[in-house]
Amino acid sequence: MSQALAHIVDDDEAIRDALTWLLRTRNVAARTWASAEEFLAGWQPDFHGCIVLDIRMKEMSGLECFDVLLERNNSMPVIFLTGHGDVPMAVSTLKKGAFDFLEKPFDDNALVDVVIRAMETDARKQASQETQATVAGRLAQLTPREQEVMQLVLAGKFNKVIADELNISMRTVEVHRSRVFEKMGVRSAVELAQLLAPGRD
Repeated sequence: MSQALAHIVDDDEAIRDALTWLLRTRNVAARTWASAEEFLAGWQPDFHGCIVLDIRMKEMSGLECFDVLLERNNSMPVIFLTGHGDVPMAVSTLKKGAFDFLEKPFDDNALVDVVIRAMETDARKQASQETQATVAGRLAQLTPREQEVMQLVLAGKFNKVIADELNISMRTVEVHRSRVFEKMGVRSAVELAQLLAPGRD
């Protein structure tokens, strides 16, 4: 996994330098890009952190860049830097999924706070995706019979009831149940339910 960075996309070198220094004072690593085109050319699907994107740039605008990122299924939170007249545009980007926008001149600490919050959001999302991938891998190891037993265990049914429903012996149910717990990395039906609960982090 690539290092989490605040990607600063702005065609004003002074702004890029100032933001890099500002973020460094709060131990936030940053990388700068001199244009939307440069950033899009260097963008990788495994980038992590957040994007600080100026709305108005000389060639491609921040809004156009954002649309391309949406098409690429970019997962990093995007924070827009806006001038006063850009606020209505910035609000529309929030409806498209932007993380936040800050109006120039912005408060230094407020900007860093938003960047840190965005990076924490991205980190939680990545951790959740990794957990989902791990769970999916464990589920794939279950045999069809183990999956049947697991569903009945999750439904809260006792071993005897499961045995009757599947027309197998209690001992066989116990073996399947034990293997399900082992393969899923849990010790109880409660832990199994928590692991498979939708919306967990």
